[in-house]
Amino acid sequence: MEKISCIFLNKSEEDLEDKKVDKMENPEEIKETIAIIGGTGKEGQGLAYRWVRVGFPVIIGSRQVEKAKEAVNKLKNNLNQQEASLLSGDENSRAVKQAEIAVLTVPYQFHQEILSALKNTLKGKFLVDVTVPLVPPKVSTVQIPPEGSAALQAQKILGEGVSVISAFQNISFELLLSDKTIECDVLVCGKDADSRRIGLKLVKAAGLQGWDAGPLENSIVAEGFTSVLIRINKQTGTRSAGIKITGVPRSSF
Repeated sequence: MEKISCIFLNKSEEDLEDKKVDKMENPEEIKETIAIIGGTGKEGQGLAYRWVRVGFPVIIGSRQVEKAKEAVNKLKNNLNQQEASLLSGDENSRAVKQAEIAVLTVPYQFHQEILSALKNTLKGKFLVDVTVPLVPPKVSTVQIPPEGSAALQAQKILGEGVSVISAFQNISFELLLSDKTIECDVLVCGKDADSRRIGLKLVKAAGLQGWDAGPLENSIVAEGFTSVLIRINKQTGTRSAGIKITGVPRSSF
């Protein structure tokens, strides 16, 4: 009997170890803390809403703490108690320090300034750049930065110590802030496979279909699409035109 008891004990220990290994090998289960730089805007709030709904801690960042907390309180009106507990607000640099992943949702005119100010704080982290190089008043005309895209500009400013990811440029905030299924796809570009994996994970968590669109050099395609979609919205009187990849199998959520 003692032998049998000992065998079961060892088996139980093996099962526990297997579960630990399984958990370590499944990055989809990890809920990283996300800091949204410039998260007081509509796009930032829309992404925050989507991510806290599925269990990600999110810190809305702003240059002014009061504005960050104001955005948090506004967003909490649409969240239950558990979801609301995952949402907080802080000054941009302090928000980034507390997070594993930063998301940049600012107008292009502030892109270089904010990245330069946060360069040291962002070291060792992933940065999802949602910025589109729109230049008013010609926002429906594609503008290409000297570096090739806003995401490439971000990578140049931040250096190799930060993994820049390009995503979410073509999703309207109205859709993100709704509970409806979003029929738009997201192109994800990044400096390496790990970066794109993180980007695709966040896209899936937001309830969207993402596609690995390759290196950051390809990010100008998604950024440029935004101006085209703005033009289509103006022509059709709509507000949420998007893109969708067809002719290939789609992932199920």
